[in-house]
Amino acid sequence: MAAKVASGTNKVFQSHDDVHISFEDQQRINRFAKHNARMDDFKAELEMKRNELKSVEEALEEIELFDEDEDIPFLVGEVFLSHKLERTQDLLKETKDTILKEIAGIEAKAKVIKAEMDELKAHLYQRFGSNISLESDD
Repeated sequence: MAAKVASGTNKVFQSHDDVHISFEDQQRINRFAKHNARMDDFKAELEMKRNELKSVEEALEEIELFDEDEDIPFLVGEVFLSHKLERTQDLLKETKDTILKEIAGIEAKAKVIKAEMDELKAHLYQRFGSNISLESDD
């Protein structure tokens, strides 16, 4: 009786085909599941960073309407510091650049993980065919 493993879980389903799962195969399945979980973490982190970026961009648009002599509070850590319009715009642009770099870093890491997942998926489907399911539930 063969084992059918769903990605991201430790559930084993029994089928009528006789398929042997070697230690190396199990390591590949585990690595795929681990990468799958990391990809979910990357997706959540990207969504958070994109929302943060949107907020910064909206703030940049909003403060364009302010008077140049007006003090504008800017959150640094847990403290608000007041700056004039130009300095606040500079700080927001720096924050935007930082967020864009963080997004690019996350996307680069996700690309590397995705490439390895594709290799693992190809190998495991070649080895187990329909006896293994590596598709996400999304």
